[in-house]
Amino acid sequence: MVSDLLHHLDTHRSMGLDGIHPRVLRELAEVLTKTLSILYQQSWLTAEVPVDWRLANVMPIDKKGWKENPGNYRPVSLTLVPGKVMEQIILSAITQHIQYNQVIRPSQHGFMKGRSCLTDVISFCDKMTHLVDEGKAVDVIYCPYFSWDRDNFLSSS
Repeated sequence: MVSDLLHHLDTHRSMGLDGIHPRVLRELAEVLTKTLSILYQQSWLTAEVPVDWRLANVMPIDKKGWKENPGNYRPVSLTLVPGKVMEQIILSAITQHIQYNQVIRPSQHGFMKGRSCLTDVISFCDKMTHLVDEGKAVDVIYCPYFSWDRDNFLSSS
């Protein structure tokens, strides 16, 4: 798994605080796989993460809009690439555990890979259609989620 993750590192991403570019790790994947695997295994067994992997350089990245407005920025944490690879391994282990043990029900679309709010609505409509086709009574209350923009609401009133 470590080898696969290293071989598929995005070389267009920025380097971490250690100054090692993802391209270097990608090109040296064959050499680094065994060492990193041992580090990850030890970290997993001891429940300890190397201190350097916990450090981050938080950079403000501007979104659309005025650059003078602090609300138009989002924080991005620049961390070490080996730490990011370990995060992917842990995420994969947790995801497999959740799927294997059915911790999250299939109806919870927002928490499942490959599912979204749209697939949730489609699934719901499909279930309702089947009930109607079977001649069963169906009552539905629809409460759409919306983002309330106070400024636009006040100006349009």
